[in-house]
Amino acid sequence: MTTNEQIPPDTKDWTWVLSQQCPDCGHTAVDVAGPDVGATLREATPRWVAALQRPDARDRPEPTTWSTLEYGAHVRDGIRIFGARLDLMLTQDDPLFDNWDQDATALEDRYDLQVPSVVADELAEAARATADRFDSVADDQWERPGRRSNGSRFTVLTLGQYFLHDVVHHLHDVRA
Repeated sequence: MTTNEQIPPDTKDWTWVLSQQCPDCGHTAVDVAGPDVGATLREATPRWVAALQRPDARDRPEPTTWSTLEYGAHVRDGIRIFGARLDLMLTQDDPLFDNWDQDATALEDRYDLQVPSVVADELAEAARATADRFDSVADDQWERPGRRSNGSRFTVLTLGQYFLHDVVHHLHDVRA
């Protein structure tokens, strides 16, 4: 079933995943060491590409649950956003990140109408670039700070750990 019916916005503050295992997907963000962020992202990427190649990638399991395509587009954009945030943290002192309304982006960019194979290619390219960025982090840069407008503070390490949870969690959502 495909539809552009509004998905209820996700208003949770997911930063709690930095202090405990996610009960839904089982991922424990703090178990990923900084130097392993890039490799972990690379390991997840083929699962996303395969999921986006499924014949039912456009179908929503329920009218108010994103399809694999919509989740894939969201993850692609998240990878891009967090790559840019990492760049800010490595080049500026304690940057304040621009807000990103993921729900508005999904509607404005019509995630439901995008082409799964294109999203798969774009996700893989974004993952490669962002993994390379994390691989380039020097030992003395993992504690560099950055923050969201809501006051959530991150280090390069916790930004990577938080970001990876999103990638892994949504693999769980699409059963990949």
